[in-house]
Amino acid sequence: MGARSKARKRAIDVLYAAAMRGADPVEVLTERTAEPDAAPINDYTVSLVEGVAAHRDRIDELLTEHSEGWTLGRMPPVDLAVLRLGLYELLWVSDVPDPVAIDEAVALAKSLSTDDSPRFVNGVLGRIATIADRLRATL
Repeated sequence: MGARSKARKRAIDVLYAAAMRGADPVEVLTERTAEPDAAPINDYTVSLVEGVAAHRDRIDELLTEHSEGWTLGRMPPVDLAVLRLGLYELLWVSDVPDPVAIDEAVALAKSLSTDDSPRFVNGVLGRIATIADRLRATL
């Protein structure tokens, strides 16, 4: 597993933990880095967590619009964390190609969630990817 893939996995861990606690993801990340036996956290993990937190309202709007038949509250929390991270990379991280953002999100869903999750994540992010250039122009 590459360094960025590991960074994404750690970011999902933080985003999921924050959602379960109803806490701010950046605060959860700060708490984890302050622990005496904490492993060093990759700069990309920090960038992902901070980016998702900063753009969460817009990310959630887009997920709500493009998650056919699903509300955010109905989604498994892990899937929601994966979708938020994947969408953040898709729209706001310029050095990650769209197919890579989607593939990485699908891989995370495969390893962390249900059997149906990879297809769901791929479908939602794929729908958004078709209009990603237009969305980026409005950000």
